[in-house]
Parts: sequence; structure tokens; C-alpha cells
Amino acid sequence: MKNIILFDNPADKTNLLPLTYTRPICGLRVGIDTVIEKWKDAVSGTFSVLTDDYLSEKFPTIYTDDNYFISGNIIPDKNIISDIFTLSIGECLTVNDKIIALRGSKNDFENPALLSKKEYSGEFRAINYLYDIFTLNDNVLREDFIRFTAGKKSAEISDTNTIIGNSDLLFIEEGAEVEGAYINTKTGPVYISASAQVMEGSCLRGPIALCEHSVVNMGSKIYGATTLGPWCKVGGELNNVVMIGFSNKAHDGFLGNAVIGEWCNIGAGCVASNLKNDYTEIKLWNYAAGRFTRTGLQFCGLMMGDHSKAGINTMFNTATVLGVGVNVYGSGFQRNFLASFSEGSRAGFTDVPMTKFFDIARRVMARRGQELTEVDCRIFEHINDMAHNYKY
Repeated sequence: MKNIILFDNPADKTNLLPLTYTRPICGLRVGIDTVIEKWKDAVSGTFSVLTDDYLSEKFPTIYTDDNYFISGNIIPDKNIISDIFTLSIGECLTVNDKIIALRGSKNDFENPALLSKKEYSGEFRAINYLYDIFTLNDNVLREDFIRFTAGKKSAEISDTNTIIGNSDLLFIEEGAEVEGAYINTKTGPVYISASAQVMEGSCLRGPIALCEHSVVNMGSKIYGATTLGPWCKVGGELNNVVMIGFSNKAHDGFLGNAVIGEWCNIGAGCVASNLKNDYTEIKLWNYAAGRFTRTGLQFCGLMMGDHSKAGINTMFNTATVLGVGVNVYGSGFQRNFLASFSEGSRAGFTDVPMTKFFDIARRVMARRGQELTEVDCRIFEHINDMAHNYKY
């Protein structure tokens, strides 16, 4: 049995903050499932992660004498899988001198200069920056649709729905509820998981994935490529959005080219711009650089860390980044970057006391039958300590 460890490269992890404050990189969702779930489906073995020390209590590492270490930001495909699992002990796979995989012991990983290097010449996809999640989502979601539906038969499609395009590209798992919806598969497949619900009057234009227990409220308009993680509830208009899980944007308002973490809530009437009025290239806050950096993109919306909230009618500028545990409200456009555990409006921000944050988090998570553990609390306290480096 292969022992596989998905490791976080420190530079990659910092570039993916704030979403990687609370999870290893392989816990990010793109397409239908998370990166680690894709690896588990692609390769038989024992899996664990190697991440920051403060996360290791929640995400421990399992070592043996013979391990396959794989960069946790890589999306698996048959070519890179083949090259990784033909490595001999003491060999590593590199791209431009950066190690993306190696086979060996814990000591080999900690002393890579002793390894024999093999340069990988093929193409592969990796999540290097926050916006890669939504830019890669179209392609990866289409592949995941094939993987998730292979050899399976869709549940019956209710005749209350209107299907535009090839009905074979609509797959509904048993137990999902889809009534009175308009679903267009001409632009891509639509996958609806068991226990998901699409209410009447909703318009879905693929590629779209609705994970388990996700809900699309009445009259919603969703454009691809969009993924709703488990227990997400949405309404209004979405375009190319990835919600990792357990988050809500349940009312009218626009969200586009966006990535939303877990346990977030976006209030009624919230609008997040994804395009500048002058159509120029977008800059996005980068934690590694400590400043706004070029993205090469014309479209980029809201990047929201876990447990952040936006009050009703909040307006977000193009390419706004919210850290972990942010509570923002009030009229007018908000700042383009809000550090973790900040609370307030354009009039000013204050620090969120951790006791208050924990009380809110417990109430929010209890609504989905989840518990805020002592381990979680220690993680958030550590994140709060780090967040002060970015307060302004």
C-alpha cells in the first residue's frame, strides 16, 4: 500500500492566503471535489498531509520508511501520476528546480539536496494563486463530471423542468430535488448531488456542480463555471463562483469570479464587482508580497476567508480580499483588503475579540450539526496572532 503525503510548499501556501490559513492546500475545492479527494479517487493508498505546525494537530502526517511526497496544489492527471509513481526511493520530480514530488523517508524530504532529480517536462495544472481556483474550475469541473457519473445512471428528471441542450449532460443523483428549473447544458454539464435542492424558477447554465445538501433558492440565476460545496445555499446571480462549503449567499445580489471559504454569510442585496470600469488589468492583495499585485485578469471578484460575514447591501470593489473572521457592513464600497478578525465599515474597523468570534462560530456551526473544537480554537488564535502583521 502506497503511503502518500500531500505537502504544502510554504511559498504556495502564502500565495493562497487567506483560504490556506485554515486548511492545507489540498483541502481547496476546484471542480466538484477537493484536491485531496481527487488524489484519493485517482490512486490507491494511505493519505495524509504535511502542513504548517499550527494546523498539524488537526491534519497530522503519517510517515513510513517509503513515502510519496506530492505538492498539495497539483491537480492529478494520468501523466503526472505516471511520472510520480515511477520514482525510485531517493528520487524527486522537479519543475524549474522546484520539487513537486519525491519518494523517500522523512529525512529525504527534509534534506532534498541529497536527492536525485528528474525534470518533469509535461504539462500539469496547479493552484498557485487564489484566482486559479475559479479560472481552472471550468476545465476541472467538466473532467470531474465524467469521473463522478461514469457507469452510473441519472435519477429521473421531473417533467416540471425545462432542459435546454443534451439531457445526457445533466446528472441528478438519487435523493436530489429539482423542480420547475431551467437547465442549459449547451455550455457545459450540470451535476446535482444527492440531497441537493434546486427550487422552482431557477436558471442554471453549465458547467455547474451542486454538492451534497446545497440549495439553490427560487429564481436564482447561475452561470458556469460554478461549484457549490456541501451545505451551501445561494440565491440571486452567480457567475463562475466556487464556494468551498457551509456558506450562504441566499438572497438577491451579484457574485462573480469569486472564491468563498467555509462558514461565510453574504447578506441580502450584497453586490461584488468583478470588472473595473476602465477594463484595465486587476490587482489583488497578495499576503506574500504584502501589497496588491498584478493578476493578468480582467475579471476577478470577491475572495472571502472562512467565517467571514457581510451585512445587507454591502458593496465590494473589484477583487476584494477578506481574511478569516471578518465582519463587514455599512454603505459605500469597502476596502479592497480587510485583515482577519476585523469588524466594521468604511467609518472604521476594530479587532474582533476572540471570545466573540468563538461564540458566533459555535452558533453558526451548530446550525449544520458541526462543532467548534478546542483544536479549532487554537488554530484561530494562532491565525489571529499572524493577522496583526497585516492590520492597517
